[in-house]
Amino acid sequence: MNVLIIAAHPDDEILGMGGTILKHTSNKDNVTIVYMATGITARRSTTEIKSNEDKKLQNEILELRKDALKAAKLLKVKDIKFYDFPDNQMDSITLLNVVKAIEKEIKIVKPDRIYTNHYGDLNVDHKIVSNATLTACRPLNEHVKEIFSFEVLSSTEWSYPYTFKPNYFVNIKKQLSKKIDAMKMFKDEIRSFPHPRSPENIKFVAGRWGSVSGFEAAEAFEIIRKIEE
Repeated sequence: MNVLIIAAHPDDEILGMGGTILKHTSNKDNVTIVYMATGITARRSTTEIKSNEDKKLQNEILELRKDALKAAKLLKVKDIKFYDFPDNQMDSITLLNVVKAIEKEIKIVKPDRIYTNHYGDLNVDHKIVSNATLTACRPLNEHVKEIFSFEVLSSTEWSYPYTFKPNYFVNIKKQLSKKIDAMKMFKDEIRSFPHPRSPENIKFVAGRWGSVSGFEAAEAFEIIRKIEE
């Protein structure tokens, strides 16, 4: 199976589906992760973002990407790509530009299944990436047969109204510890309890979804599309 994960930011996919990623790679599925936004620029002034010359900014982006590569390696993912859309400002970009970038990756990967951010998330970049993914996946000629959305802790659960309605669950009992280890690779994103991105809460959420699906630990997804021939 060819799997394409389209994430707004580095760490989104770990929080939402780190265990599922490891199951895919362990099953010898071809997994590609594409990050759309830098994940850093919102922490800098508009002048610094536009000039793109601030060395500290560039170093932070580089460090975040190194963290993402370390996490991917831990989950046995070999194919990763970074785009440079501005963090928390993707609504300032013409949607067509984001769609074209995703269409390009779809043509390269030829995915059987796509995972992406949830359309109802509080984070604006998540909304844009979800919308652009669905636009890029319009069932025209060579269409993607399966599209799933994942949650991102500290975004999905804070949206109002809460619209994440999972209907697909993956048992990650054996993968949970590696998922947490992968998240720890993001040294500037992992937080202390009771923050949603703390190791304790990641374990708690896995237990919560496990409790509603008959497992000790699970990840939850909302099926956006599933086409059978």
